[in-house]
Amino acid sequence: MVREGDRRILALVVGQNEPLVVPPIEDIDARIDISDHAWRFWASAITYQGPYRKGFVRSALALKLLLFSPSGAIAAAATTSLPEKIGGPKNYDYRFAWVRDAGYTIKAFLAVNAQAEAQAAFTWLLKRLQEHGPLVCYTLSGQKVSNVQEAGWSGYKNSRPVVTGNLASGQHQHGIYGDIFGTAWRFVEADNILDSSSAELLSHIADECADNWRQKDAGIWELEDEQHYTFSKISCWQALARAVELADKGQLPTTCRDRWMRERDRIAAWIDEHCWSDEKQAYVMYPGSEKLDAAMALATRFRFTNEERLRQTLISLDRELKVGPYHYRYSDVSNEEGCFLACSFWIAEAWALLGDVHKAQTSLEELTHALQGGVGVWTEMADPSNGSWLGNMPQGLTHLAHITLLETLILKQKT
Repeated sequence: MVREGDRRILALVVGQNEPLVVPPIEDIDARIDISDHAWRFWASAITYQGPYRKGFVRSALALKLLLFSPSGAIAAAATTSLPEKIGGPKNYDYRFAWVRDAGYTIKAFLAVNAQAEAQAAFTWLLKRLQEHGPLVCYTLSGQKVSNVQEAGWSGYKNSRPVVTGNLASGQHQHGIYGDIFGTAWRFVEADNILDSSSAELLSHIADECADNWRQKDAGIWELEDEQHYTFSKISCWQALARAVELADKGQLPTTCRDRWMRERDRIAAWIDEHCWSDEKQAYVMYPGSEKLDAAMALATRFRFTNEERLRQTLISLDRELKVGPYHYRYSDVSNEEGCFLACSFWIAEAWALLGDVHKAQTSLEELTHALQGGVGVWTEMADPSNGSWLGNMPQGLTHLAHITLLETLILKQKT
């Protein structure tokens, strides 16, 4: 057992069909000190000085751990096949770079004053868009992700399957449009500048979004059942709203600016006409459904219109998806998986953005208390019945949601 303050040395000396040089244990120990100093120096430069600095730094370090330095890519998680329910089939490989996670991570790096990491991640993303177009995810080296292959053994607590690859690579998700333009907007908002090549690329993607938003997609949760998911439409609205704003700031060509604005407004009108449920008093998961989707909390961050309906949706999400401090991703999924940690942080952030800072702080304190017991590295999900952790880890999306919530609370307290 290693406790805080203890020091143990475990060295793995590996090679591929080559002789091994085994350095003295003293040299290995010295390298650990060098690495420790570098990480502490990086953490000391984080500018956040709020009341939750320790947790903020831990989440920032987890994100840096997921940065693949040779390319600048951000891994969604460092593991594969850790189950979302013990013994259940939802076991996935997250050792790839999702456009969504890359976008949120760039935002987080800018928030912690990690400019070099933010630039590397954004440059990586733009190059992938140029090479392959807007896909859901890529390998860390920037290639298309392979199809799923199952290994012939059991994984954690005998859960199966153990897999490599991910089917999301072959899906279309409208959410990538919002993620791309949300990232570009945040990059420019931090007083950075888009080059002409990147601006032209983004303009073409905005046109694609304007063309495609009426189509069905797999949604943020990568479901096999394609629908007109409400959150996907809101992501298209976000993309076109940010594209208009970037054009108005002189960062994108203005040739199609008016078209983007018209389509943005059509999306908002379509959502309010087709996706609102008077019975649920909420935006539903897709038209004709009575299911709720916790991702709708992000609409507040995106600055989607109709604040009152967003507030009512949050009330409904808390009523139907919340168990203790946690939330499920969407309705009727409790038998298949645990609660999704990022969703709970998103909902708390949305309450803060809507002005209920006390409610957001209370949710944050309940969540961080429930997640105690580790070393500040969090998973994808938790079992609400006993608090045990589920899913791959460290889960970048969980730490991203945590950082964004803390940043939002600081900004709200200043205003």
